[in-house]
Order: sequence, then structure tokens, then C-alpha cells
Amino acid sequence: MARQRAKAGGRHLWLMWVGGVLALVLVALGVIVAVSLHRAEPMLRAVIVEKLGDHFHARVELDSFHISLVNGLWAEGKGLRIWPPAQVGGVAVPGAPGAADSNVGAAPPDTGAAASSAAAPNTAPANAGAPLIRLDEFRFHAPLHYDPQKPIRIAVVELEGLYIDVPPKTHFAHLTEPPENRETNKEKIGAALLHFAIDTIDCRNAHLTLESSKPGKLPLEFAIAQIRLTGVSAGGPMQFKAELTNPKPAGVINTSGTLGPWDVDDPGETPITGDYRFEHADLGVFKGIAGILDSTGSYEGGLRDMTVDGETDTPDFRLTHFGTALPLHTKFHALVDGTNGDTWLQPVDAVLGQSHFTVEGQIVRSQELKLPNGAIRPAGRDIALKVNVDRGKMEDFLRLTSKSGTPLLTGDLTLKTALDIPPGKEPVHERIRLDGNFLLDDAEFTSSKIQNYVGQLSLRGQGQPKDAKRGEGGDVRSAMQSDFKMVSGIITLPDLKYTVPGAEIDLAGKYGIEGSTLDFTGKARTQATVSQMVGGWKGLLLKPADRFFKKDGAGTEVPIHVNGTRENPQFGVDIHGASHTHPALPGQPQSSQP
Repeated sequence: MARQRAKAGGRHLWLMWVGGVLALVLVALGVIVAVSLHRAEPMLRAVIVEKLGDHFHARVELDSFHISLVNGLWAEGKGLRIWPPAQVGGVAVPGAPGAADSNVGAAPPDTGAAASSAAAPNTAPANAGAPLIRLDEFRFHAPLHYDPQKPIRIAVVELEGLYIDVPPKTHFAHLTEPPENRETNKEKIGAALLHFAIDTIDCRNAHLTLESSKPGKLPLEFAIAQIRLTGVSAGGPMQFKAELTNPKPAGVINTSGTLGPWDVDDPGETPITGDYRFEHADLGVFKGIAGILDSTGSYEGGLRDMTVDGETDTPDFRLTHFGTALPLHTKFHALVDGTNGDTWLQPVDAVLGQSHFTVEGQIVRSQELKLPNGAIRPAGRDIALKVNVDRGKMEDFLRLTSKSGTPLLTGDLTLKTALDIPPGKEPVHERIRLDGNFLLDDAEFTSSKIQNYVGQLSLRGQGQPKDAKRGEGGDVRSAMQSDFKMVSGIITLPDLKYTVPGAEIDLAGKYGIEGSTLDFTGKARTQATVSQMVGGWKGLLLKPADRFFKKDGAGTEVPIHVNGTRENPQFGVDIHGASHTHPALPGQPQSSQP
């Protein structure tokens, strides 16, 4: 028994020694791995920085980088910055790959940043400003096994806090590297980066800024809540799906498409194509108009210059000063400068209510300007359009400019005009400028008072006073046409021609949108003579006067004026220079007013 206990004790002692040795070996291995990882981190960080620097032709900084071998290779980095490629006066920017050393700027306070640029010392760019790309955090996981014949595959790279600031095109105009050299470099970089294959990039809280090359222009900024890139490869396009907030009008855009390959010489030229859905955009951000807009469409081109085709629906479009809403649907083709939002419409096909029209022109951002009269025109959007209403309804446009929603008259409208809306703080209806002509046919006044007056004018003008006295002619249709201009809410009509069967009225004057005021003078011509218009025994008494009012083939021609308001117009006949505010229809009491 004693011998068996001795043998068992020896085995236990041997197992303890073996276990101790294994523990020491594992500790030693852990120390070795830890030391190796500690030493590998700056080496890997330097490799990452070098590859990114080569790829972007730019200075790259990386504040920290850590790796772990728990269940594969895990890597995490913070504070990544990639500066735009630049060259000033023939001197390469410090830190850019291939650039000569320079003492411009000071080193960052982070002592560990010595490895953050593998291409050159840590000196600030000569064009000190925002980095081209700034990333708060990134992390990824890769398997430990590695086949030199195959790329290291990374399933997902997670990014947090990505900021991309694309400089204007003029920033890259000074780059002097020959195109053939740039292509060769791209091929070399592509070959090197093929050692890594990334399936997906997930990014949260991104921000895209597109700088303008025009003095005084504000950049265009997009807040991107999340974006996913797939099919990531060196030198090739990537598929993307993103949700972002449009800056103005504010709304959520869901979009997907392809991006790339990234243009390292000018990021603004990076090709992009895709589809979008823009929902619940509040037009109230634009002073003077309101409504909730939804839009769908597609786009292609570069980040800086895109062609957009799409449709919009605004079921409650309105002018805030008046408040009456109408449905507005548009289909458009536009060229967009992404650096400042300038847009060229080529054209817009639109339907407002029941009215069809097209619009061509530009919507551009202008800087503050001192006018010849000394006034200052503020910075903002300058709209210059050509509008062609080919199948319009007058009631649609009058409802839009009516607080009550009731139009003054209805009819078929054709119109062509130049429309300009300069920037300013005043409401849109005060800033808008129009210069064009219109034709209104089959017109009928919605006010029975005015329409009855028109009917009587038509019947008496045709020499049918008895029908006029019976109140007939209320369904008569009229027509209008004129050139027009609108400035500061005042519409000037220099040659308004109004016709009904039996009569023609030529007027010149102004119409004020604010208050709907009328101020017109002109002449009325009728087929019938004065005596024929009055009829009966009064007409017989007026026969001697017919010769005084006949002119140029007209039975009667008299000077008239129209004033008052749209709701309560006042008509008068001017004879021998004396103004009379009685109705222009002979045979009615002078005290009565239609």
C-alpha cells in the first residue's frame, strides 16, 4: 500500500510539474503575443497610413490603432484624417507622398503620432484647412489564416463619425502630375490594395460638405444618418444605400446606387449614379411659399455636377400671403452643381390644379451686390425662368393669389413670360418680376353682378336692348389679351383688349395684387349706335347724337375708365374730358352702379 501511495504521489507531482511548465509556456506565449501585438500595432498603423497616403496622393494621420487576436483579428482605430492633395507654387505640400520634407507648421501634441504618417514628417498642410476626409472611429474583423495567393477578406468595416469635405474644382487645378503618371500610380495602388478585400462598409453619422469655387458662396452640406457600401474594391465602383437629410428644404432622402471609382486627383469628379426618394420636404423654409413635397427620381454624373431626372408631388402648394392651396405635380430634367446647389432646369413639365405649363431656366445662389442706386441686394437664391402656360385655366392661378379661394373669373389661358425672383427678405409676391403676354379665352366672371353687366354690354352692343332689359346674356363668354409686366406686386397692362360679342374694350392701366385694386383707362367700341343700344322712345331721341359717337367703323366709341377693387369694380364714361362714375351702359339710371 505504501508503495502504491508513493507511486500515486510521484504521478501527481509529475502532473503538477507538467501543468506548471505548460502554464509558464502559456504565460510566456501570452507575453510574446502581447509584446508582438504591441510592436505590430505601430507597424500595421504605418502600413495603413502609407497605403491610404499612396491611394489618395495625400498626407494621412491616424491618432491611434489597436488590434486583438481574440477569435480572429480585431482592429480598431481612432482619429483618421486624410488631407486634400495639393501643390502650391510648385512646392509639394508637406506630408503628401513623394513630397520633400518641410518645417511648415508644427507637430501635433500626440507623441504617438510619429507613426501616423509613413510618407513624411508630421507637418500641417501648406493650405491649412479642413481635411478631405475625417473619421472619428473605425473597426473591423478578419480571420487569422492568410493565403498569399488570396486577399485577406474583411466582412464588415464599421465607421462612426465620417466627415467628407470636397474642395472646389479650382483647388485641384494646380496639380501638375501628367495624366499618364497618375494612371500608372492608380494601377500600382490598385494592385497593392487587392491584398485586402472588403465586403461591406457600414457608416453612421456621416457628413458631406461640397465647397463652392465662387467667392462668397456657402458650401452645400448633407447630414447622412447611415450609409452602407458593398462591393468595395480597389479602383472600382461600389454599391451604396443611404439615408440622409436634405439641407433645404429639409426632408429625408433615401437613396441607393453606385459610387466610384474614387477620383483621387479631384474627388468632386468621382462618378455617382442612383435612385432617390425624397419625402415630407417642408417648402415653408422658402419665404413666401408653403406645402409638403414628395419626390422620386434618378441621378448620374459626378459629386460636383449631376444630371437629375425626377417627379415631385405637392398636394398643398400655396403662397403663404394668400393661403389657398392647389395640387402641384412636376416632372423635371435638371443639371445640378453639387458645390452650391445651383440648378439649371431643362425643362420642368408641371401641372397646377388643371393647368399645364413648362418652365426652363436657372436657380442659382448669388452673393451680396451693391446696386447702381446704392441699395444692397442681399445674398440668396436668384431665380430666372421662362414660363410657358400652353393649357391653362385662369381660375387655378387666380385661386393661388386669392385669400378667399374664389377666383374672379374662369377661362382658358395661354401665357408666356420671363419670371425673375431676386434674393431678398420681402415676401415672394413683392419680389417676383414678370414680363410677358397672355390670351384668355372663353372667360366668365364668377361674380353674377359683373357677369350680368358683361351680358348687358354684349346685347346692347349688338343692338338688342330689349333682351338686355330682360336680364338675358348672363352666359356670354368674353376674351382678353395683353402684354404685361409685374414689379413690386403691381401688374401693368399697357394694351389690354377685352372683347365680347358686339363690343370691344381697349384699356391700359395697373392692377395691384395687394388689395386687388384696379386703375384703368381706355375706350369702348360697340357695333350698335347709341340710339340702337338704348332703344325705344329714348333711342329715337338720341338718334341725332349717333354721329358724335361713330368712329372708325364703330357704331359707338366712348372713352371709359375702370377703378375700384376686383370685388367691387367701378365703371365710368368720360365725355368731353369730364369723368362720370355712372355705368357705361346707356339707358340705365346714373345713380345705379353694377
